Amino acid sequence: MGLLDILLGRTKPVAPDLDQLFALPSAAVTLQAAAGFTATGTGAVCFATVEGAAFEQTHREVQALLDADTDREGGPPVELRRDDYGYSWLVSRRSPEQLPELVTDLHAVNSAMEVNGFGPQLLCSLAGFTDDAGRALALVYLYKRGTFYPFAPLPGAAPRRDSALELQVRAALANDLRIEQDLSRWFPVWGAPGL
Repeated sequence: MGLLDILLGRTKPVAPDLDQLFALPSAAVTLQAAAGFTATGTGAVCFATVEGAAFEQTHREVQALLDADTDREGGPPVELRRDDYGYSWLVSRRSPEQLPELVTDLHAVNSAMEVNGFGPQLLCSLAGFTDDAGRALALVYLYKRGTFYPFAPLPGAAPRRDSALELQVRAALANDLRIEQDLSRWFPVWGAPGL
């Protein structure tokens, strides 16, 4: 970063650090102790929709990589979904006790997308959690920032979020995860798979 960048207020983008995802299993222990949330076994990688043969090849590679793992819940290892906002999600499902394996799936999907030139399209990854009262929570990893934030949608037809719960989770996980400090970057992921 040069002097002109400093004077103009430009900052160097944070390099993605996919290894941060491997902190999720230990953070899940803290989350369960502090707020009573347990993993649902569902995780997803979100990216700007990509079309074409190169992406189809990457999807087949990810599918083959995760097909090799026979110790998973029924259904396809990775399912491709598109949401109402025009984004694509590669969704992985495991049993709730298999959070470390789910994190490995998310890491593999992100890595395959990155290696095949789709890194700029990657937006976020998330792991779903729920509590005994049925409240949903996602720990969202921002690919371009290398940070996490909690997202807690409230049930009902209107899209609303439980900001108090999100702040409680942020405080509980401050020592376990690299939490995004800029709250304006805590984007809602309405209708995300796993929530």
